[in-house]
Amino acid sequence: MTEIETLWTSLPLWGWLVLALCALLIGFSKTALGGMGLVAVVLTSQVVATKDSTAVVLVMLLVGDLVATWTYRHDVDWRLIGRLIPPVLVGIGAGALFLNWVDGPMLKRTMGVILLVLLVLGLWPDKLAAHRPSVGMAYGGLAGFTTMVANGGGPPMSLYLLARKYDKLRFLGTTAWFFFAVNLIKVPFSIAGGILRADTALLGAVLAPLVLVGTLVGRLTIKKIDQLTFERLVTVFIAISAVYLLVG
Repeated sequence: MTEIETLWTSLPLWGWLVLALCALLIGFSKTALGGMGLVAVVLTSQVVATKDSTAVVLVMLLVGDLVATWTYRHDVDWRLIGRLIPPVLVGIGAGALFLNWVDGPMLKRTMGVILLVLLVLGLWPDKLAAHRPSVGMAYGGLAGFTTMVANGGGPPMSLYLLARKYDKLRFLGTTAWFFFAVNLIKVPFSIAGGILRADTALLGAVLAPLVLVGTLVGRLTIKKIDQLTFERLVTVFIAISAVYLLVG
């Protein structure tokens, strides 16, 4: 039995339904509420083996990235992206090494702890002086690490941009282009690590149409959400995901 047959035949009907929901959430998160992306990542890992789910989600994320980068192409902080890429590369390298010896449960716990720490630090009065270069480098490194180990780079980046008081469109445009670049960089690491294979890539591709549906819904929804509600929803979804990673 081939890898493709093994992965596909092992999925029950409810598993396919969960993956369909995850694809919609990923698309929606790319054009509306970034915090929902990690919810989809967590749910996917409940259906597909944790490391394999990383590859499946990566394919869906890239599909969503293509739509998001075009949608918000005029709302991007290119200077910030340029400053964050070097620490992100360091984080991705560390994450790739981490994946070689960690198991699924430890991956979840690590992600949960990182997110909860960032949420608590985000309550600090001066938002950890988010405009300082050193703070940006720290968030960039965490984004690279978490996106490599579990496609969870969105929350660190989201919390960083919220601390910098970005409006919702500039927030979405900057994260869209940032993670499009990051996700492309992750592809060779994922292939080399044996995570992105024919079976996991094909499963992600099959779910891609639903990702596109999610991006459309997100584009229609974001117009009706004011700035304060946007910030609160992003934070709430990150908190929910963090708690679930720790106790789920």
